[in-house]
Amino acid sequence: MPDQHGRTTEAEIAEVVLEILSQRSSGEASYAELVHEIPQRISLTETDLAPSPSRPNEAVWEQRLRNITSHKNAEGNFIFEGRLKDVPGGLSLP
Repeated sequence: MPDQHGRTTEAEIAEVVLEILSQRSSGEASYAELVHEIPQRISLTETDLAPSPSRPNEAVWEQRLRNITSHKNAEGNFIFEGRLKDVPGGLSLP
């Protein structure tokens, strides 16, 4: 469910990442693979699809995907909580 600004939350995107990774024998995916797969699994809002103001050539939701790694030291983050692992160029199951 989108947040008060009409955006899919970082946690919601992380849940979809977990689903994708759990269906892969390697348990990991590159950001490019996740960017391709996520829109096929959830309905992104108009706000999600808008261009990111701080990251040229990315939509807002793609920035939120990459924020999973950027925010890895924050309580509640899926990497911080041990549910995901940061790997070069992507994410994996721990």
